[in-house]
Amino acid sequence: MLNVEMVKSFLWIAAELTVLFFLISFLLSALQSYIPYQKIEQYLGKSNKSIGVLAALVFAFITPFCSCSTIPVVVNMLSKKMPFGVVMVFLFASPVLDPTILTLMGVILGWKVTIIYTIITAVFSIIIGLSLEKFGFKRYVKNVIVTGLQEEEKQFNWKGAWQETLSLMKSVYPYLLIGAAIGAFIHGLVPGEWIASWFGRETWWIVPIAAIIGIPLYIRLSSMIPISQVFIMKGMALGPVMAMMISSAGASLPEVILLKSIFHKQLVIAFVVSVISMATISGFIFYLV
Repeated sequence: MLNVEMVKSFLWIAAELTVLFFLISFLLSALQSYIPYQKIEQYLGKSNKSIGVLAALVFAFITPFCSCSTIPVVVNMLSKKMPFGVVMVFLFASPVLDPTILTLMGVILGWKVTIIYTIITAVFSIIIGLSLEKFGFKRYVKNVIVTGLQEEEKQFNWKGAWQETLSLMKSVYPYLLIGAAIGAFIHGLVPGEWIASWFGRETWWIVPIAAIIGIPLYIRLSSMIPISQVFIMKGMALGPVMAMMISSAGASLPEVILLKSIFHKQLVIAFVVSVISMATISGFIFYLV
């Protein structure tokens, strides 16, 4: 049941996120005119694995893709015969290294948490991607060719940045409001003592459970930011919060279904297990923060 506290909480969270998201999105959209996308794509296919991996991380960071919209890009990269390990690094890193969301995370959850989160997800994306290549999982890729994907060089100016911001607001902003609404609900109705007693303890089994729960929930990273803020305010430990955040962003249920169309089940299973492992280990690391 709605109460005054819940409404106030929702309005405050929504207003804060709206201002931050709009300003950050507009600034980043304007800066994209200085990003050499074509040159980065050339580095992705380099025979030097270190350069390719670094380019994959940079490309993942500057492309604001959710887990599902990453799939066509992955198919395109595979069709261009880019190194399998490099493509896998991009697949794991792209949904969790969104520049807009990372900036929001820094403002709301703190820059220390954001920097550690960025380092952890980047390192694990590299380790998992190259390990899958090392163990020969490339043979489980189906021969799929994406059609209708056109590459175009974006020329951004202030008008273009405004249009890009409005487009991003339409696609992502609703999830921010959903997250704000869920956060307000938790803030108003869920007792902080209950959350602190069950999830505030540094109990090891809470982290893997949070990582597993995050996948079928399909809570986008943009929605998880305000929810995480409320959870932490209520006394939930940082470890399970980050584990759920990473797993929900890195391996959503719709993404897993889409992956089944381009990967055989062995690679799909390896992908899900890898994301859960990354989320779980990251959660344990955040216990030390």
